[in-house]
This record gives sequence, structure tokens and C-alpha cells, in this order.
Amino acid sequence: MFQLGKTIVSEDIIEKEFVCNLGACKGACCIEGEAGAPVTEEEVAILKEIYPKVKPFLRPEGIAAIEAQGTHILSERKELETPLVHGAECAYVTFTENGTASCGIEDAYNAGEVSFKKPISCHLYPVRVQDYSEFAAVNYHKWPICNDACTLGKELKVPVYKFVKEALIRRFGAHWYAELEKVANTL
Repeated sequence: MFQLGKTIVSEDIIEKEFVCNLGACKGACCIEGEAGAPVTEEEVAILKEIYPKVKPFLRPEGIAAIEAQGTHILSERKELETPLVHGAECAYVTFTENGTASCGIEDAYNAGEVSFKKPISCHLYPVRVQDYSEFAAVNYHKWPICNDACTLGKELKVPVYKFVKEALIRRFGAHWYAELEKVANTL
């Protein structure tokens, strides 16, 4: 672990390698697990605002879940998350013709309908950020459904931090990322 500004960063994001392999996993991170994607309070307001423009990109099941539960939920652990369809996949998930999970929010973004790409927690994955009062912990999250992504990352020699560069800059800024690169070059 090392400190970078007001963050404590796991060396795993520099030392581990990762490149999403959607051909292998079919976007399992959007459909597996026990909870929706974490969202921030700022993102809650954004989701409410953009929902009418995102709705045409969603599946009927997702629309029904959002209209029943809201654009976000407060979990039993008192955390803000995206709602789920019948306790399974994220309500915002869509599927391509070959069955690969996609994101309806990102589909609307790519179509130029909204300026919000997707929740930062999704954009950062496999990096997870836990905010505390004085600092944020930046960690690599290892999940067996991403084993193919780890294999592809090793094959292509892409460290986690480079794979999620855009998301890290979105979350922490370009200066923070430049400092992270300096640390990476010394390890």
C-alpha cells in the first residue's frame, strides 16, 4: 500500500494485470453477485434526471424493476445501489444479440442521448474505492468470474491501473493519475 494525496492505494492495481474479456465472460459482472452497482449521492440525482432518456435503451424487465424500485435503492447495508431485476441482474443491463451483457446507460451515452457514461463503480471495475472520512482506499477486487480478464491482461501485459485509466482520471483527476504513473514506474 502507498499513499497518494488523500488516497491509500493497493500495489495490486499496479502489479496485477487485467483486460475485460467480454467474449469469455459475457459481462457476468452485470448479472452476477448479490447487489446492484454502488452509486454515489451525486449519481443518484443524475440517474433520476437521465432516466427518461435511458429508458428507451432498457429491457422491459429493467424498466419494470426501475419503475417499481426507483432509479436507485438503499440496500439493507444502507448503501446506494442500482436496483436489480428479480434479485439478479442490474436493472440497467441490456443484452447484445449474442447474449453479452451491456449497460443501457452506456448505450444511451454512446448514442449521444446523455452525457453520463455509467456509474463510476462500474467504470472503475475491477478497482473498488471505499471512501472514509479522511481518505479513500483504492483496491483491486479479484472475482473468479474475471479470471479470463486476468489471463487476457497477462497476455497483453496491461496492468489494472492502465486498463481503468479513463475511470481513475474521472474519479481522481489527471494529476492524481500522473502521480500514480510515477509510482508505478518506481516499483
